[in-house]
Amino acid sequence: MDRPKPELADIFRRYGEAYRQKSGASLSTAQRRVMTAIEVCRTAALGGHVEVCDRCGHQRVWYNSCSDRHCPKCQSLARAEWIENRQSELLHVPYFHVVFTVPEEIADIALQNKRTVYDILFRSTAETLTTIAADPQHLGAEIGFFAVLHSWGQTLLFHPHLHCVVPGGGLSPDGKTWISCRPRFFLSVDVLSCLFRRLFLKYLQQAFDSGQLQFFGSLEKLRDPHEFSFYLAPLKQSKWVVYAKPPFGGPQQVLNYVGRYTHRVAISNNRLVDIENNHVSFYWKDYRDNGQQKTMTLSAVEFIRRFLIHILPDGFQRIRYYGFLSNRHREEKLALCRQLLGMPDVDPEIAPGSQPSDYDFDELYEKLTGSSLRQCPICRQGRMVVVEILAQAVPAFMDTS
Repeated sequence: MDRPKPELADIFRRYGEAYRQKSGASLSTAQRRVMTAIEVCRTAALGGHVEVCDRCGHQRVWYNSCSDRHCPKCQSLARAEWIENRQSELLHVPYFHVVFTVPEEIADIALQNKRTVYDILFRSTAETLTTIAADPQHLGAEIGFFAVLHSWGQTLLFHPHLHCVVPGGGLSPDGKTWISCRPRFFLSVDVLSCLFRRLFLKYLQQAFDSGQLQFFGSLEKLRDPHEFSFYLAPLKQSKWVVYAKPPFGGPQQVLNYVGRYTHRVAISNNRLVDIENNHVSFYWKDYRDNGQQKTMTLSAVEFIRRFLIHILPDGFQRIRYYGFLSNRHREEKLALCRQLLGMPDVDPEIAPGSQPSDYDFDELYEKLTGSSLRQCPICRQGRMVVVEILAQAVPAFMDTS
């Protein structure tokens, strides 16, 4: 008989309490809350209900989900809902995927100042793209895009970077023309890299001068202004990595592809291989070796530590929209884009926010994923009917989604 496939929740249930005791006060409230959420997700602790098939009598217990954005089991519905809301925003133009990343020295600062440095990363990236795109020597247009923050690499080490998805063109300054980019080319990554570096370091210096950055441990010496300047000096000359992937095959491919990025967590359950003898094994892709899939084994303590460094600050928005996709002008600007591109108007029934808000979870899940939670898994003919509600056994924790 095959062993059940391990899940992230199994790791936290088995080793989480010992990790809490060992870490003590160094473990933040947000990290503790996420650990608890994942541990109790889809267990009796969160309550649930008992269902019975109205045809064959099959009975099952259905436990509630934690709905935390860091939980790998709770992203499918959120991802499907996000994709559904983006359908009406697609334009009939090529789309580009541009990635902005920071040097390791900046990542070290970010690890101790997540909210501040993440905000600088978003601000610098957005200003870089909009400034270069607006320059007549490059595109000369107002672009629109969204950016998604990731903070991990394949081995769960800290590697903050932004994935930006950008339509290949934009609105002319007078708003009367759609200006397309060159075929299969958006903007020069070398130009983007230089401006991104300058803007990021400028805003980082401003954050330091205003006392927004804190340093401890190996970085404690950076509290001194001279040490901080000395630390940043080499970064002003080094090459910062910005790269653009080939354009997508079509607008729909954008959502199918990007949906994997928007609601991804640091590691998914399907990458876990084994939990044994206080160690965790998982698959990873070695991009320095032609993307070969390999297996890495870490101690349970180190695995948990690496996972927890990717917990976002409370309330932090990891998906942000800019240009003609910014929330304030999105509907108006997209309507203008569609008009200039000769696209039909959006059906009001599929526009974001037009869907009825009184769906229950099962109806919404079926609508967005195409899979029914109500069909009997045994006879495939009957429908599962709730016959008993199971009370929640633990206090509700703050929603971090």
